[in-house]
Amino acid sequence: MTEMSGTSQSDGQKFHILIVDDNAQNMELLEVYLEEMPDVRTSSACDGLQALDVISADKPDLILLDIMMPKMSGFELCKQIKTNPNTRDIIIIMVTALNETADIERATECGTDDYLTKPIDRKALIELVRSQIGARRSLH
Repeated sequence: MTEMSGTSQSDGQKFHILIVDDNAQNMELLEVYLEEMPDVRTSSACDGLQALDVISADKPDLILLDIMMPKMSGFELCKQIKTNPNTRDIIIIMVTALNETADIERATECGTDDYLTKPIDRKALIELVRSQIGARRSLH
């Protein structure tokens, strides 16, 4: 698990993003893309079971979630998070190579808040994360 932190705000004010992907290169790429956001800190998990451990120890505000992973798919993890009263308010953005309509429908049924297909466009990712952060902060 890795931690990143910017310098403009204290950790108490940072928006915590958990990156869940079994591919280390994908995870590193997402971390690099998010580094330009000083109000964000990231952590990571390489599968759904590790993600559950991270969530219970340090609940994230948003999860960037791969679908095809060992041990527990992103679909299963998303459903588990969204059906738990303690975690259902976590924003989930599925980040996956799956882009068929059926996959998007299944992700929606599991409770995902949004969907990005790989290869990830840096600008689209940053805009989506900023939009979700803005929406979340306006509710509080």
